[in-house]
Amino acid sequence: MTGSSQFVADLVSDGCLHAAFVRSTIAHGEIGEIDTTDARSMPGVVAILTAADVDNARVAPRTGGDASLGQPLLAVDRVRFVGEPVVAVVAETAAQAADAAEQIFVDIDPLPIVTTLEQALLDETVLFEAHGSNVIAAIPVTPTEIDFADCEVVVERVIVNQRMAPAPLEARVGLVDWSGDRLRVWASCQGAGPIKEAFRATFDLDAEAVHVIAPDIGGGFGAKGAASGEDLTIAAASRTLGRPVRWAETRSENLTSMVHARGQRQHVRMGGTRDGRITHYALHVDQEAGAYSEIGAFLPALTMMMAPGTYDIENVQYSSQSVVTNTTPVGAFRGAGRPEAAAAIERSVDIFAAEIGMDPADVRRKNLLPAFSEPYANAMGTTYDVGDYPAALDKALDAAGYVALRAQQATRRANGDRLALGIGIASYVEITAIGGPDGSSEIGTVELLDDATVLAKTGSTPHGQGHETTWAMIIADELGVPFDNIRVMFGDSDEIPSVSVTGGSRSAQIAGSAMFDASLKLVDAARQTAASLLEANEADVVLDKNNGVFHVVGTPAVSIGWDQIAAHTDEPLVGISDFIQPNSSFPFGAHVSVVEVDLDTGAVTLQRHIAVDDCGTILNRLLAEGQVHGGLASGAAQALIEEIRFDENGTPMTSNFADYGIISAAELPSFERVEMVTPSPLNPIGAKGIGESGTIGSTPAVHNAVVDAVAHLGVRHIDMPCTAERVWRSLPA
Repeated sequence: MTGSSQFVADLVSDGCLHAAFVRSTIAHGEIGEIDTTDARSMPGVVAILTAADVDNARVAPRTGGDASLGQPLLAVDRVRFVGEPVVAVVAETAAQAADAAEQIFVDIDPLPIVTTLEQALLDETVLFEAHGSNVIAAIPVTPTEIDFADCEVVVERVIVNQRMAPAPLEARVGLVDWSGDRLRVWASCQGAGPIKEAFRATFDLDAEAVHVIAPDIGGGFGAKGAASGEDLTIAAASRTLGRPVRWAETRSENLTSMVHARGQRQHVRMGGTRDGRITHYALHVDQEAGAYSEIGAFLPALTMMMAPGTYDIENVQYSSQSVVTNTTPVGAFRGAGRPEAAAAIERSVDIFAAEIGMDPADVRRKNLLPAFSEPYANAMGTTYDVGDYPAALDKALDAAGYVALRAQQATRRANGDRLALGIGIASYVEITAIGGPDGSSEIGTVELLDDATVLAKTGSTPHGQGHETTWAMIIADELGVPFDNIRVMFGDSDEIPSVSVTGGSRSAQIAGSAMFDASLKLVDAARQTAASLLEANEADVVLDKNNGVFHVVGTPAVSIGWDQIAAHTDEPLVGISDFIQPNSSFPFGAHVSVVEVDLDTGAVTLQRHIAVDDCGTILNRLLAEGQVHGGLASGAAQALIEEIRFDENGTPMTSNFADYGIISAAELPSFERVEMVTPSPLNPIGAKGIGESGTIGSTPAVHNAVVDAVAHLGVRHIDMPCTAERVWRSLPA
């Protein structure tokens, strides 16, 4: 906001060249002649690269699997989606590169196009012949197929969880300098470590040969968790040309070529008793993977883990299949698989409640898991750490004035009000700090420098979360030093050898705990010096955190400060932590949304949104609130406005912010937050994730509210986004 930030596009690099990409305008076709004659003679053009110039390298699928399904850096022989890069142009200026790119002609012989899930599942046109099918990942029925025969009531519905665009404020941009023996990369990313590993793997380099720096970053939301093919391509150009190369995409490129999100078709079936007890729940997911195998193809595994949500349902089954289509690949975005699970079960509960004529709040109360403080395994085998879902629901309903809202709704309906009032509820639990079999870890160091200031190094890479502030607060509290005396360093693979991506709402609990642990270790290291200066037994020396001084127990009048310790050590003292959290944590909450629907136009106005989001110990209230607000906006956007669309030819219909209606403050109310704190036992600071919670709870709450507003007219479901046209078309004539 002050103009002092340094984003990748702001960095000055002597002799820097600029790249632009020629992208396919055809969704599926064989590449014929690539005519670069006119472009090569244009002013400033230094080089033009095709697939042969980058050794046909591919972006390996982030979750393993068949490497042949990964996207090539530049299209090889065939294009599979509109926006796929085919040619890279390198010139002295960005404008010259863009102008030359427009003069390149790529002859593409069209092939049959697969744009929908239905077409993909037919396998009439298989996008990867060697693979043999458009299904590239699947989860069979888990844990076992259930029988609904004994249910008094069974409801079924197909629910669309539409594609969205992550749309970070800063689009993708990269700067690469391979002009010497070492590859240096400046990346707008969510972790210098994973980006470094991608460059190492692509170019078969030793660890010491790659240096990645992540400066200020204008948002990521999961979509910047991996190196892009464009970043890797300009590295190949830099190696060939011996000069730095930068690229920065346009917003239209971002909306058509950066990974998309969500993209599930959910088949839900819920059964139970007429008095409101839910006994059976089945969820099958058809997942759009897009043209290549990205992480989106495997996100149904996270949907499976969270399928039962906050409910005590005896019989649950899940299955999924992920298919490739001639559309932009699908990746991770705020919540990544968990919002989809919450949307499916929360809509199902409302549909079930409507079928039996019961208040949706009462159905939830009847089926929520009771409060628990010991680990609880849900029907999918996912072990929740701690939770009190009924309390969260009660807090949200009380804050909303739920009883009064229902009374107001009844009065409006009786009076034939053309502004229909809708009230939506969602109870959710989500998984954060997702790790492997050995847990989730992060590196952190806290070092006392000669001038008595503190240098902290963290493996987490902030991209809008304010980690620098939070980590400094943790360190200041534990060392008793002034906040302004602490400098936090991040995003440099030479300084912090972390390989973790900053995502999945892991930072506060993992990186924050590493900062906490490293601070304690620095205190232990300093205690020895303090004991020597105090001529006391080390075991008798304590740190007064209020004043930042060491003294002997019982004699605070004689003390040693951090400045004296720094002056009496031969080498800087440092506390080093490689904190490991053995299991994931499970934030939870409940949201209530209030909307008005104009029955004459279908227009929806979000009037109120009440959110209870329990993230355990809150480290910085203002920053936590900012994360929740951003999540609420994103979730409401999916429910009401945002949708990536393609025509029958696979051409994007939402390639700019005029067509893709990203939500703004004008469409949102002032959110009402209700605090609830249930510390996690999994880490020393009791924190859980918060960055994605708002998204997970808000989407189904807003969605349910819109359907509730018109339920008295016989409407049982409206697919997202609930645009004015879609709502209007759902109304009876």
